[in-house]
Amino acid sequence: MTAIALALGASICWGVGDFLGGFSSRRLPALTVLAVAEVTGLAGIAVFVAARGLAPPGWSAVAFAAAAGVAGALGLGALYRGMAVGAMGVVAPISAAAAIIPVAFGLARGERPSGLQLAGIAAALVGVALASREPGETARLAAGVGLALVAAVGFGSYIVLIDEAAEASAAWAVLVSRGTASLAAVSVALAVGRLTLSARALPALAVIGLFDVSANGLLALALNEGLVSLVSVLSSLYPVVTIALARALLGELIGRVQAGGAAIALAGVGLISAG
Repeated sequence: MTAIALALGASICWGVGDFLGGFSSRRLPALTVLAVAEVTGLAGIAVFVAARGLAPPGWSAVAFAAAAGVAGALGLGALYRGMAVGAMGVVAPISAAAAIIPVAFGLARGERPSGLQLAGIAAALVGVALASREPGETARLAAGVGLALVAAVGFGSYIVLIDEAAEASAAWAVLVSRGTASLAAVSVALAVGRLTLSARALPALAVIGLFDVSANGLLALALNEGLVSLVSVLSSLYPVVTIALARALLGELIGRVQAGGAAIALAGVGLISAG
């Protein structure tokens, strides 16, 4: 149950952070939002590691964490841009298809969830797929879908890589991955001239970074407690939070199919928990 609670906590933090990130990317360049959020998140986890006096892990764990940082930055950048040009209620759920990558990885290396948990995984993935459909006849061509798929690949790869790195130290895995992601995001933003800082926007962007790094930390801890095939699905339920916030605060419409998909995804969580 500890892994389930941690993974769901990661979903909530990601859901809030992604909503704020997508909303901010409609007013600021997505690369600016990504770069500032990555750096503020890095500062937060650096303070935590320093306060705890945690010893650094070996080079193997550092390498996996660094690779995870690159994958995560790619996924987050694509997600923010996708939500800037498309509906959050469509882009966020599609990005949650990321769970397919770590689920396949976990099963391939011998993880064996119970029959009830496998049914829960299937239900959660089907629910996310349904929630990704935009109301109307143009659902398959909805704006931002391509970027959402890029985000899915980035996030799925991040989970697999951070799972390997977190075995040595969850906190250091997040710190190293965040440091790599920050360097990559800031470098790209500067290179293409999309780093536009505003004193008024900094507090909001800092909040995004803290939510995101909190989710990273909760995910790393959850991966140390449970199966990657289960944790990855539960932590990928963040679109439910993003959709709810987009509906409540921005008035984005949620179709019946999307609402049904969210309900099925939550039912999948129940099955995984019961298993």
